[in-house]
Amino acid sequence: MLPAENDFSRDLQTRPSEAQIETAILGIVTRRGPDSSACPSEIARQLQADDWRLLMPRVRQVAARLACAGHIRVTQRGRVQPPAGPWKGPIRLSLPQLKPGGLSV
Repeated sequence: MLPAENDFSRDLQTRPSEAQIETAILGIVTRRGPDSSACPSEIARQLQADDWRLLMPRVRQVAARLACAGHIRVTQRGRVQPPAGPWKGPIRLSLPQLKPGGLSV
Protein backbone atom coordinates (compact mmCIF):
# COMPACT_ATOMS: atom_id res chain seq x y z
CA MET A 1 0.00 0.00 0.00
CA LEU A 2 1.29 3.46 -0.84
CA PRO A 3 1.96 5.79 2.09
CA ALA A 4 -0.51 8.38 0.79
CA GLU A 5 -3.31 5.79 0.69
CA ASN A 6 -2.44 4.64 4.19
CA ASP A 7 -2.52 8.24 5.49
CA PHE A 8 -5.89 8.82 3.81
CA SER A 9 -7.38 5.68 5.35
CA ARG A 10 -6.09 6.62 8.79
CA ASP A 11 -7.51 10.14 8.46
CA LEU A 12 -10.96 8.76 7.59
CA GLN A 13 -10.89 6.46 10.59
CA THR A 14 -9.85 9.18 13.06
CA ARG A 15 -12.10 11.97 11.74
CA PRO A 16 -15.02 12.68 14.07
CA SER A 17 -18.41 11.77 12.64
CA GLU A 18 -21.31 14.21 12.36
CA ALA A 19 -22.94 12.39 15.28
CA GLN A 20 -19.81 12.83 17.43
CA ILE A 21 -19.70 16.55 16.61
CA GLU A 22 -23.41 16.89 17.43
CA THR A 23 -22.96 15.05 20.73
CA ALA A 24 -20.00 17.26 21.64
CA ILE A 25 -21.89 20.49 20.85
CA LEU A 26 -25.01 19.44 22.76
CA GLY A 27 -22.92 18.14 25.65
CA ILE A 28 -20.96 21.33 26.21
CA VAL A 29 -23.91 23.72 25.84
CA THR A 30 -26.06 21.54 28.12
CA ARG A 31 -23.34 21.46 30.81
CA ARG A 32 -23.02 25.25 30.63
CA GLY A 33 -26.76 25.94 30.70
CA PRO A 34 -28.80 28.63 28.95
CA ASP A 35 -26.93 31.56 30.54
CA SER A 36 -23.51 30.57 29.19
CA SER A 37 -22.09 29.76 25.76
CA ALA A 38 -19.28 27.91 24.02
CA CYS A 39 -17.01 28.78 21.14
CA PRO A 40 -17.09 26.30 18.24
CA SER A 41 -13.30 26.03 18.53
CA GLU A 42 -13.74 24.47 21.99
CA ILE A 43 -15.76 21.67 20.41
CA ALA A 44 -13.22 21.23 17.60
CA ARG A 45 -10.32 21.10 20.10
CA GLN A 46 -12.18 18.58 22.25
CA LEU A 47 -12.69 16.28 19.26
CA GLN A 48 -9.43 16.73 17.37
CA ALA A 49 -6.78 18.53 19.40
CA ASP A 50 -3.98 18.39 16.81
CA ASP A 51 -5.87 19.53 13.72
CA TRP A 52 -8.82 21.35 15.29
CA ARG A 53 -8.78 24.18 12.74
CA LEU A 54 -9.49 21.70 9.95
CA LEU A 55 -12.60 20.59 11.83
CA MET A 56 -14.06 24.10 12.25
CA PRO A 57 -16.15 24.17 9.03
CA ARG A 58 -17.80 20.87 9.98
CA VAL A 59 -18.48 22.06 13.54
CA ARG A 60 -20.16 25.16 12.10
CA GLN A 61 -22.21 23.03 9.67
CA VAL A 62 -23.47 20.79 12.46
CA ALA A 63 -24.16 23.87 14.62
CA ALA A 64 -26.27 25.33 11.80
CA ARG A 65 -28.28 22.12 11.56
CA LEU A 66 -28.81 22.04 15.34
CA ALA A 67 -29.78 25.73 15.37
CA CYS A 68 -32.28 25.23 12.52
CA ALA A 69 -33.84 22.40 14.52
CA GLY A 70 -34.10 24.68 17.58
CA HIS A 71 -31.67 22.67 19.74
CA ILE A 72 -29.09 25.45 20.11
CA ARG A 73 -28.82 29.19 19.59
CA VAL A 74 -26.05 30.97 17.68
CA THR A 75 -24.98 34.42 18.82
CA GLN A 76 -22.44 36.94 17.66
CA ARG A 77 -21.52 39.90 19.86
CA GLY A 78 -24.47 38.96 22.07
CA ARG A 79 -27.03 39.08 19.25
CA VAL A 80 -28.95 36.01 18.11
CA GLN A 81 -27.99 35.11 14.54
CA PRO A 82 -30.04 33.41 11.82
CA PRO A 83 -29.81 29.66 12.49
CA ALA A 84 -28.65 28.69 9.00
CA GLY A 85 -26.00 31.40 8.79
CA PRO A 86 -24.01 32.52 6.97
CA TRP A 87 -21.90 33.67 9.90
CA LYS A 88 -18.71 35.63 9.46
CA GLY A 89 -16.31 35.95 12.33
CA PRO A 90 -16.55 34.58 15.84
CA ILE A 91 -19.80 33.01 17.01
CA ARG A 92 -20.97 31.44 20.25
CA LEU A 93 -23.23 28.42 20.76
CA SER A 94 -25.68 28.05 23.63
CA LEU A 95 -28.96 26.48 24.65
CA PRO A 96 -32.00 28.43 23.52
CA GLN A 97 -33.35 30.70 26.24
CA LEU A 98 -36.99 30.16 27.09
CA LYS A 99 -39.46 33.03 27.09
CA PRO A 100 -42.41 32.97 29.46
CA GLY A 101 -44.80 30.37 28.09
CA GLY A 102 -42.00 27.97 27.15
CA LEU A 103 -41.11 29.37 23.71
CA SER A 104 -37.43 29.47 22.83
CA VAL A 105 -35.58 32.57 21.71
